[in-house]
Amino acid sequence: MKGRGGGTRTIAAALDAPANAFTALRLGLALAVVVSHGFSVVTGRVEDEPLHRLTGFTLGEHAVNGFFAVSGFLVTMSFCRRGWRDYVIARALRIAPGLVAATLVVALVLGTALTRLSAGEYLASAGTWRFVSATLTTLKSNAVLPGLFAENPFRMPMGTVWTLKYEVLCYLGVLLAGLAGLFRFRWVAAAVAGGLFLAVAALDWLSPEASKGVQTALRLPFLFAAGGALFVWRDRVPVSGPLALALALAAALAAGSPAYGALLFAAEAYGVIYLGLAPALARPSFDLSQDLSYGVYLYGWPVQQALRQLWPKAGIPELLAPSLLIALAAGWLSWRLVEAPALALKARAFGRRTIRTIEPAAP
Repeated sequence: MKGRGGGTRTIAAALDAPANAFTALRLGLALAVVVSHGFSVVTGRVEDEPLHRLTGFTLGEHAVNGFFAVSGFLVTMSFCRRGWRDYVIARALRIAPGLVAATLVVALVLGTALTRLSAGEYLASAGTWRFVSATLTTLKSNAVLPGLFAENPFRMPMGTVWTLKYEVLCYLGVLLAGLAGLFRFRWVAAAVAGGLFLAVAALDWLSPEASKGVQTALRLPFLFAAGGALFVWRDRVPVSGPLALALALAAALAAGSPAYGALLFAAEAYGVIYLGLAPALARPSFDLSQDLSYGVYLYGWPVQQALRQLWPKAGIPELLAPSLLIALAAGWLSWRLVEAPALALKARAFGRRTIRTIEPAAP
């Protein structure tokens, strides 16, 4: 789609369109995480996931990459258009209610139903309440519940909450940058994203055997920063399919080199923003009114763990379809009963406050 002057449409122009595909895109990414975990939940080996052998990363990791790029883009937009008070309210009400509800449902409902202990022993166990506390206060994803999933390859019931640590830290980074007035200077966003890009490449060059935790600590902030930079530079960056393909090709050609990871993540960051705004997808049918992605992401893992305990001899294909359907149902219930009411509170808190947009100075 061309802009008014005949050139390729920019991200800023695409954001003025009446619809985008980010809600549908996030749901697709959440379902991709469930599909990816369908392998490791059954076999206990992340390496058994086909895309891991092909790209070095699982489908779930690629999906999380997309989540962080989209989050960086939309969260930066939220701060720039609303200011810090509304930003803090919006972030808290978007993350906390769904997480609290999911933790309590898993610990008190799913755990009580499936534990090998009696209900009384389970609810009286200090381990049950340590799980709730650890999950909600430190976002500990490897916490276990007494008598639950003891024979599964993995025991943890909330295996995906670890990414929320990085999400919250990135939210804090946006808040601090905004309070310091850095969004008025677009070069800062480019410098942060560029510095993290170089850090990812340098780690792969200097320490290719670095732990997954160290790699992730650079990968996810880079993707978030890249999404944020794309918003800050929205009036300069085109929504271009050829550019998305060129970045993907550059990453493919760099496979096996220290530049591979950084180029792959940059391609994914631009690619998901392109998909969210591409004219073929940015239409009302993809601009969903119900955002089930967060609920699907939170409940997908415990649903798969429960199915694995109930049918330990079932293979990946047998468990995948029901896990997707139940995760979607859980995501819908989470949206209807918890997340949408929380967002209604956000709307009332905002009231009729005027949206103010922070416009960056010229670079």
